[in-house]
Amino acid sequence: MNNKLIISVIYFGISIGQQWPYPTKTNTVFRNYLKIAFRNLARNKVYSFINIAGLSIGLACAMLILLYVKDEVSFDRFHQQVAHIYRIVQKGKDKGVEFDDSNTGYLQGPRFTKNVAGITSFVRVLSNSEDFKQGAEVESRDVLFVDSSFFSIFSFPLIEGDARTCLQEVRSVVLTAEMAKKQFGTTHAVGKTMMVRKDSVFVPYTVTAVTGNCPQNSTLQYKILMPLEVPEDERSDESWFNFSLNTFVVLDDKADAAKLSANMTNFYRQDAEAAYKSLLTKYAGIGFQLGSYYLQPMLDIHTSTRLPAQNGLQHRSSPMYSYILSGIALFVLLIACINFVNLTVARSVKRSKEIGIRKVVGGNRKQLIVQFLGESFLLCAIAFLLAVVLAMLVLPIFNQLANKELAIAYLLDVKLVVSYLVLFLVTSVLAGFYPALVLSGYNPVETLYRRFHLKGGNLLQKSLIVLQFTLASLLIVATLTIYAQFSFLTKTNLGYDDSNVVVVDKSRLSHEQATAFKNALLRYPGIVSASPKNSSHWTTAAKLESDSTIMFTYETVDDAFLPMMKIPVIQGRNFSAEYPSDSSRAVIVNESFVKQAGWKNPLGQTVNFFFHKKKYQVIGVVKDYHYLSLNQKIGPQLFTMTRDNDYGRMYIKIRPDAVTASLQFIRKTFHEWFPVSPYSYIFKNEEMLKDYETEARWKRIILFGAVLTIFISCIGMFGLSVLSAEKRTKEIGVRKVLGASVNSIVLMLSRDFVKLVLLSLLISFSASWFILNKWLENYPYRIALHGGIYAWAGISVLLIALLTVSFQAVKAAVAAPVKSLRTD
Repeated sequence: MNNKLIISVIYFGISIGQQWPYPTKTNTVFRNYLKIAFRNLARNKVYSFINIAGLSIGLACAMLILLYVKDEVSFDRFHQQVAHIYRIVQKGKDKGVEFDDSNTGYLQGPRFTKNVAGITSFVRVLSNSEDFKQGAEVESRDVLFVDSSFFSIFSFPLIEGDARTCLQEVRSVVLTAEMAKKQFGTTHAVGKTMMVRKDSVFVPYTVTAVTGNCPQNSTLQYKILMPLEVPEDERSDESWFNFSLNTFVVLDDKADAAKLSANMTNFYRQDAEAAYKSLLTKYAGIGFQLGSYYLQPMLDIHTSTRLPAQNGLQHRSSPMYSYILSGIALFVLLIACINFVNLTVARSVKRSKEIGIRKVVGGNRKQLIVQFLGESFLLCAIAFLLAVVLAMLVLPIFNQLANKELAIAYLLDVKLVVSYLVLFLVTSVLAGFYPALVLSGYNPVETLYRRFHLKGGNLLQKSLIVLQFTLASLLIVATLTIYAQFSFLTKTNLGYDDSNVVVVDKSRLSHEQATAFKNALLRYPGIVSASPKNSSHWTTAAKLESDSTIMFTYETVDDAFLPMMKIPVIQGRNFSAEYPSDSSRAVIVNESFVKQAGWKNPLGQTVNFFFHKKKYQVIGVVKDYHYLSLNQKIGPQLFTMTRDNDYGRMYIKIRPDAVTASLQFIRKTFHEWFPVSPYSYIFKNEEMLKDYETEARWKRIILFGAVLTIFISCIGMFGLSVLSAEKRTKEIGVRKVLGASVNSIVLMLSRDFVKLVLLSLLISFSASWFILNKWLENYPYRIALHGGIYAWAGISVLLIALLTVSFQAVKAAVAAPVKSLRTD
C-alpha cells in the first residue's frame, strides 16, 4: 500500500471520528463513504469488472426469469369470471386402464347445466379448419366453432359488434383485429362478407363483430370464430360417448367444485345408462366402462401435465419449465454472489492495513460494516442498472429460447419493478454482509504489524469455488446429455425412408380423385413415386377371432405406399392390383399388432371391424417402424385399401436433383385438379422434426445456462488467481532466483485450483447421474448415460479452468525476479 493511500485513509479515519457523532454531518459522512467506495472501484478495475459483470449477468437472468414466471401465472386471469370457470373433464377406464380426457361431446354442456344445480351456463369450443375464398385464391384457415354464450363467459373485448348477438346467426363470423385487417384492410369490418366453402360451394358469411387480438397469455387462441352447429346425430343419448370438443361451465358463487363433480357423475350414470347398455349389446366386447366427470379450474389448464391443450387451447406449458429456468437463474446469481464474496475476502489481506489504521484513529466496527455494505450496495446498483439494459437487449433471444412473446414494456410492470428492487436489496445484502462482518472484525495491532491471519477464510473460498464449478459442471453434463438425446431422436433410423418425400394435404380426397391426381403427377420425370394416405394417424378398435378387442393405428393407403417408403414386408405380401379383393377384404399389420394379438401365424387371421360389420384377412406383416415420433412407443398398426375411407394427403417421392422443378410441377398440377382447394406442402422429414421442438428448445436453454455459469465461474477464478499470484509475488521471485522453471511455478499456482475443480466434478457427476436418469425415463427410446459424456464434460471444465488460471500463472512466472523481490 503506497504512502498516498495511507495518508488518505488516515485523513478519512480522522474525519469519520470527528464527524460521526453529529447528526448534522450525516450527509458529509455519506459523501465520504461514497467517495471512498468509488475510489476503491476505480483503483481495482479488474475486480470491479469481474464483480459488476458477474452480478449484472446474474441479475439480468433473474429479471428475465421473473418476467417468464409472471407471464406463466398470469395466464387467463384477464377473464372477469375466471375464478368460476371450469372445464368438464372425463375420467374413464378402458380394459382396466384408467385415463383422463379433456374432450367431451355435444351433450355434456347442456345436460349438466340443466340438471345439476350450481352450474349457471356453458360454452362449447370446437377447433376445425374451413376453406375461405378471396378473389381467385382459396386459403384454409383455423376456426373456433363456439356457442353464442362465448363472450358472456370469456372476457375478450369487442372493437365492433354486439357480444350478446354476434354469434346467434348461423352464417355469422367474428374476426380478430389482425384477421380483419388482413382480410379487409381495416378493423371496421362489421357487415362485410367472407366466402366460406360449405360442401362443394362457397357461401357468404357476414362479419358480425371484431374483437381485439387474443392476449398471448390466453390458453384460448383464435383469429376466427363461427357459431357451433350441433349435428342431428349428436343429439341422441349415445353421443354421451362421443368426444370431440372442450366444454366450459360457469359455477355460481356458492358452488363447491368437488361436490358438483360428484353430482355430475351421478346424473351422467343415470342419464347414460340405457345408451351404454345399448352400445354394449350392439358392439359386444367394446371394452369401455361408464366413467366419471370432474371439473378442472381454468387457471390450472395452462400448466396441466395430465391433460393436453387441444381444440382451440394453446400454449400449454409445464411447471417444470419454470422450475428449470428459475434454477438456472438462481445458479447464475448465486455464482455471481459467490464471486463477490470470494474476491472481497481474498482482497481483505490487502485492505487489512487500511482497516487497522481506521480502527486506531477511532473508527468502530459499526462504521466499518456500514462502509463495506455501502460499497456492496454501490457495486450492486451499478450492476443492477447494467442488468436492466442487458435484459432489454437479450429479451428477443430469451423469447426464442422460452417460446414466448414477451415485450420490453412488460419489464416496467409495477409488480415486476417491486420484485426487481427486492432482488437488488437481497443481492446487495447477501453479497456484502459476510465480507463486511469479516473485514470489520480485524484486530488493528495484528493487521498493522502483519500478524494478521484470516481464520477460516481459505476454507470458505475453497468451498465456494467447489460449489461454483459443481453447478457449472452439472449444467455442462445436462447440456451434453440433452444434445445426445436430441441427436438420437432426430438421427435414429426410423425404419423407413422419408428422404425427398413431399406431403401435400387434400381433405376428403376420394379414391377416384387420388388415382387421377397420382397418375398426373407420375407423368413428370422428376417424380419417382406417389401414394395417397389418410390424414394424420387414425385410431380405432376391432375384434379378433379370440373375441378380444384390440386398439390400433388405422392407415388407409394404396399399393405404392409401403414400397415408396421402403417399409419392409417380412411376412406375406404387399397390396397388389393383381388381387382385386385387396381393396375390400385385405389388411396388413405390423409386428406390434401381431405381438399384442398373440398370433403365432398371422397370415390368414381375421380382423373384425364390428363397428362397420366388416371382416378382413391379414395378407402381410410389416416390420415395426416409428410411424410416430420417438417420444412414443410403437403400437399396433393396420393398413387397408378399403374404399370406405377417403384419403387426406398425397405422399410424393421426388428426385433429389430436381427438387425446385418438381415442387413447381406439383403445385401447378394440384391447382389444375383442385382449383378451389388450398395448397400446402411439407417435406416428411421436416414434419417429424416438429415433434422434437421441445427438446430443441431445452437444448438451447440448458446450453445458454451452462455458458453463463462457466463464464461467471471462470472470471471469478481468474480474479482469485490474480490475487493468489499477487500474494505470492515475492515467493515467486525467490523461487526463480533459486532456479525454479516457469513450468514448475505455473504448476504450483494452478495445482490448488485444479484440485478444487476435480472435487466439484466428482460431486456434480454423482448428482447428475441421478437427475438425468430420471429425466431420460420420460422417453421410451433413449440414450444410456455413459462415460463418454462425463469424459467430455470433465475435460471441458478442466481445460476451461486451466486456461483461466494458467493465464495469470504464466504472467506471474515470467515476470522479472528483481521486480518481484522489490514488491511490498
